[in-house]
Amino acid sequence: MRVLISGAGIAGPALAFWLHRAGADVTVVERAAAPRPGGHAVDVRGVARTVVERMGMRERIRAQQVDERGFAVVSASGRRLAEVPATAFGGEGIVAEIEIARGDLARILLDATAGVDYRFGDRITAIDDRTVTFASGGAERFDVIVGADGVHSSTRRLVFGPDERFVRYLGGYTSYFTVPDPGDLDHWLLMYSATGGRGAYLRPENGGTAKASLSFLHPSPEFDRLPRAEAERLIAAKLAGAGWRVPELIAAMSAAPDFYFDSLNQVRVDRWWRGRVALIGDAGYCGSPLAGLGTSMSLVGAYVLAGELAGATEPEQAFAAYQRAMADYVESGLHLPPGGMRMAAPRSRAMIGLRVLAVRMMTRWPSKQLGEKQFSKADAITLRDYPVFAAQRR
Repeated sequence: MRVLISGAGIAGPALAFWLHRAGADVTVVERAAAPRPGGHAVDVRGVARTVVERMGMRERIRAQQVDERGFAVVSASGRRLAEVPATAFGGEGIVAEIEIARGDLARILLDATAGVDYRFGDRITAIDDRTVTFASGGAERFDVIVGADGVHSSTRRLVFGPDERFVRYLGGYTSYFTVPDPGDLDHWLLMYSATGGRGAYLRPENGGTAKASLSFLHPSPEFDRLPRAEAERLIAAKLAGAGWRVPELIAAMSAAPDFYFDSLNQVRVDRWWRGRVALIGDAGYCGSPLAGLGTSMSLVGAYVLAGELAGATEPEQAFAAYQRAMADYVESGLHLPPGGMRMAAPRSRAMIGLRVLAVRMMTRWPSKQLGEKQFSKADAITLRDYPVFAAQRR
């Protein structure tokens, strides 16, 4: 089986890992010229932990995971108003037991797929049944094509239709970038809210750096795909006067090697395949960073899709089985936490105060029970032991 995967983030290399192990001839094409460094911290939750253990990557991830011991909501003066330790909810809370920089996880996956043909700096421009045309000018035939190219998937647009059919804008923009470690985080993620739906956070990393995020609400998705300089100016204007450490984060933004800026979106696609083309991860199902299961759904989806393809006689049969197996898990993973954007990005002082109270109550009854229900969705699937993979583990 000859498989083309579009996207070399998390879902694409994870799928390549399993398909290569099953004996497929795998090519991964990626628009970026090189692997993207940095990125926000991602977590591996619930059954996704079982997947990385079956991949034999648990110790490599453990060696690079971030020592993050909880999250705290802070005031403009830096006083901690509420906090929740990482041990709450059995290590499956907002800060999970396994936290790792997205770039570090991507590098681990790339290193584990040395036998895969990666083509950076190229992309798909047309798909006609099995024939794929690339921006570099060539055309090749593949048995299966998989879009693992994120929320703004070009594969999905080519085969399934325009973004407007599948992407729901949630009403805000966010940025991530690396800054020098300020030295006083003490292994805690610090979160700050300013009026007008503006927010900032600082979270610890390894190696003397921290990850910063600046975000703001906006009624319409009019700032997508801005050049970096324009995005930086927009963020500075939107967060002017926000307080806390926001001025120093804005000042450090232009020197960051890994600046990322995008709208907050949810992706829903009713059926994740058309003919010989399938979608995986954020390209087919994304709850947004608010839902917190994106990386885990990508890892689990890669395992399930590869397992079904390895045992099927026709791709469409495998795609249908993949969706049946993942449907309930994905549906639960798309649900936003209580309050949605209103609670994540409060507009008024009263709503900011309510959010502080909600965090304080998070580990107490009855809020604790609601939290446990929200975080238990990471286990909402039972993994099959696919024969092609189980035999290799024995």
